[in-house]
Amino acid sequence: MSAKVEIVTDSTAYFEPGEVQKLGIHIIPLTIQLGSEKFPDGLGTDTEELFQRAKISHQLPVSQPPSAAEFEKLYARLHKKTDQILSIHISSHLSQTLQRARQGADTLLGRCNIMVLDSMTTSVGLGILVRAAAKAANEGANMDDIVKLVRGMMPHIYLIFYAETMEYLERSGRIGKAQAVLGSMLSIKPILFMEDGDIIPLEKVRTTEKAMDKLYEFVTEFDSLEQTAIIQRSSRPSKEARLLRERLEQSFPNLAFPIIQYGPDLATRIGPNALGIVVYEGMTF
Repeated sequence: MSAKVEIVTDSTAYFEPGEVQKLGIHIIPLTIQLGSEKFPDGLGTDTEELFQRAKISHQLPVSQPPSAAEFEKLYARLHKKTDQILSIHISSHLSQTLQRARQGADTLLGRCNIMVLDSMTTSVGLGILVRAAAKAANEGANMDDIVKLVRGMMPHIYLIFYAETMEYLERSGRIGKAQAVLGSMLSIKPILFMEDGDIIPLEKVRTTEKAMDKLYEFVTEFDSLEQTAIIQRSSRPSKEARLLRERLEQSFPNLAFPIIQYGPDLATRIGPNALGIVVYEGMTF
């Protein structure tokens, strides 16, 4: 049996409304835990509501990967119509989702060609890769060509952001406890960058204005940009996000800078008051 390559990803990937259905992408949700309560990431509870509930409960939300059994079940269902499955997921540095996907794929070893790929990113970046894979699959591309396409795009996707609070970054292991305590005392805002699939501190600034300057300067260093997005906590653009967009639009008048809400999974890692930008610089051939 040989058929169209089916594309699988997880709920950390960002898509425009209706895109998943239109492109035929299959999504496995992560789980968000808040105290004793659990709910699927991206289904029903948005980031704003998550932080409101966290504030009331005085607990920090935690993200948990899907089980290997959930992946096995989805792969087995897709195997009824194809023997080619490409599963692209959130960076293995941020979640065990990739490991669970590989465990689920092992159960069909020898019967179905399942390629599990570490995207080395998340959110909008993951969405960009999965969207490209799905479009290629729908146009009849084979597994090798799609994997080559995605791997070629990966080094050209960047995520940079700043966080107003360090509690979440400390809990997720992005910064040390001493850094978090000192940073809070001095009102330091860390600038963080996604590098080799991990979120690492780039530098520290004292004011929101300086943090926004750093984000702006980072984007303007690129000679060519294909796609960008400003990410923030709320679904309604904040004053800071609007100001950043206005500055960027002046430098790149032909490019759109949508302001989108980062999902609950990323929220558990960077906290409630982060602002960032995702950049895909495109590929030159």
